[in-house]
Amino acid sequence: MPDWATSPLLQDPEEAMNELFSSLPVYEAVTEHVRVQVQVFWLPDQSEPDEHSYCWAYRIRIGNDGTQPVQLLERTWHITDTAGHTEYVHGSGVVGELPVIQPGALYEYTSGASLTTPGGFMSGHYLMQDKSSGRRFDVSIPAFSLDSPFLLRQIH
Repeated sequence: MPDWATSPLLQDPEEAMNELFSSLPVYEAVTEHVRVQVQVFWLPDQSEPDEHSYCWAYRIRIGNDGTQPVQLLERTWHITDTAGHTEYVHGSGVVGELPVIQPGALYEYTSGASLTTPGGFMSGHYLMQDKSSGRRFDVSIPAFSLDSPFLLRQIH
């Protein structure tokens, strides 16, 4: 009988997350030297299709390709489901943080979304501030699709 406590399947959570996202497509947008990359993953274990609950995780990497530190102040999301309903989400920072991203550095976080339909799209923007000048500017979050195995695709 195998010893599950020493199983090679047990790994560092960050390593497991990196492995999970490594083969997924990357959606990318660059605005004023700030690069936003998104990867999205369907969560079958957290979804309940019979109850119209579909869940995804997404990982976002924000890179500062500029020469000055920038701070993420706010986020705005546009979440549209396959029925055409759009929800707008606006708030301070991301995952409870207002990160300052130094030149050449990356900030990464993982979050999630749930819909009552088997698919949809998300896009949005971040309000950033140049820490040297105080100037504020919007950075695009690229549109990305929320796909599940329950999404019907038809070609007409």
